[in-house]
Amino acid sequence: MSNQELTHSEQEQIRREKRAQLIDMGVNPYPPEFNQTHNSAEIISDEILISEEGDENKDIVSVAGRVMALRIMGKAAFFHIQDSQGALQVYIRRDDVGVETYNTVFKKLVDIGDIVGITGFVFKTRTGETTVHAEQFQLLTKTLRPLPTPKEVENEEGEKVTYDAFSDKELRYRQRYIDLIVNPEVKETFILRTKMVQSMRNFMNEHGYLEVETPILQPVYGGASARPFVTHHNTLDMDLYLRIANELYLKRLIVGGFDGVYEFSKDFRNEGLSRFHNPEFTQVELYVAYKDYKWMMNFTEKMIENVAKVLHGSPEVTVGDHIIDFSSPWPRIPMFEAIEQFAGHNLYGKNLAELKNIATELHIEMKESYGVAKIIDEIFGTYVEPKLIQPTFITDYPVEMSPLTKKHRNKEGLVERFECICNGKEIANAYTELNDPVDQRERLEAQASLRAGGDHEAMTIDEDFLRALEYGMPPTAGIGIGIDRLSMIMTNSESIRDVLFFPQMKP
Repeated sequence: MSNQELTHSEQEQIRREKRAQLIDMGVNPYPPEFNQTHNSAEIISDEILISEEGDENKDIVSVAGRVMALRIMGKAAFFHIQDSQGALQVYIRRDDVGVETYNTVFKKLVDIGDIVGITGFVFKTRTGETTVHAEQFQLLTKTLRPLPTPKEVENEEGEKVTYDAFSDKELRYRQRYIDLIVNPEVKETFILRTKMVQSMRNFMNEHGYLEVETPILQPVYGGASARPFVTHHNTLDMDLYLRIANELYLKRLIVGGFDGVYEFSKDFRNEGLSRFHNPEFTQVELYVAYKDYKWMMNFTEKMIENVAKVLHGSPEVTVGDHIIDFSSPWPRIPMFEAIEQFAGHNLYGKNLAELKNIATELHIEMKESYGVAKIIDEIFGTYVEPKLIQPTFITDYPVEMSPLTKKHRNKEGLVERFECICNGKEIANAYTELNDPVDQRERLEAQASLRAGGDHEAMTIDEDFLRALEYGMPPTAGIGIGIDRLSMIMTNSESIRDVLFFPQMKP
């Protein structure tokens, strides 16, 4: 016996023995195809002719799916299969499919979890359940591991108690394939996520904006304040970075003459894990020439209101204990006004020493490397962000927090930026983009000084991006919307891991 065989459970070993028996009988336990004519939803929809045994004009259907329940009654049996659309009952008899197929293959060698194909006609049982009467049966996939199957028993008080359900959150994230099989309602979350992305794509396409692709591997990372992942290109013998944002490349395209470009991008930030953070995440970034952040607020609230209507038929979405109303227009509050309202301090114009004193008074934990921007951000994130449940635009950030943003046209020391906060978290970040190459270089050089002082999330200087700006970028509005966080809201999910098929997990 091999070391691998020693690690198999009794059930796993039995299934391997069944696989060997099938092969010895000349039955291929993994045939290459099956001609499926209908899925479970189409069968149950009553569009298929309901037939009686012996009908000459009965409709013949072929369905396939995973065996999820078995009830054998001697020479006949009922079982349920599950496909991508739901569950379906099947009735099978020895006299219809043959003695060897029924007695040996079906009764002895098929287990819960195996994938099978059935050809037959549709009828209704005495209880009114739509069922396929099998005239042909074929094993399509022999599974070697048993599915986790919950058991329901009555306790001493007569209450039903479920045991062994596949409900452990961490195990479900690690083994999403099992989660999707035994908890099929999970699929709905990911179907809604896909519909959400499609509705956003359709909305931007209808406005004439072009979907593009930009590099994931970048020689210089930029476009956000974050630590990157580093890799190495052997042929070029150079380090490359997984992008933390696609902003600087999309702006290059605006320089090149496109009026509106967007990209749904996988971005990567070498940061911690939390209910709202995954190191690999999805966002959409959109840049539109000759517009500003006020225009982008109008566009954003209309697009996300449309998402809610497409997914839920209404701008109102239930999230936890809240009903979030995405009807436009959304409130617009300057950042310093919001901080004064919720934290009781006016931070406008305060220097670093004054901000440190206020942060200490507010019990904000600080590091030596924290500058003006980081302290304001920490105060905002602690006292303001969690209080904003309904979608709200926080506007007019301090210049220190926004190295890529145009200075405010009316307010000294501020920039034309907004974040959209919803359900207590940022879901979008947008600017009137900085297009003055001299100002941009000075801002990035200031970021480089912060990096030298120990702020590993400060931005780097991208000389090619600065060169592009020197060729002239028109006035531009840009936004990044977090697809994962917006999915959490639109699907009423508590954790970012609930809206990612395969979230990053600790070993």
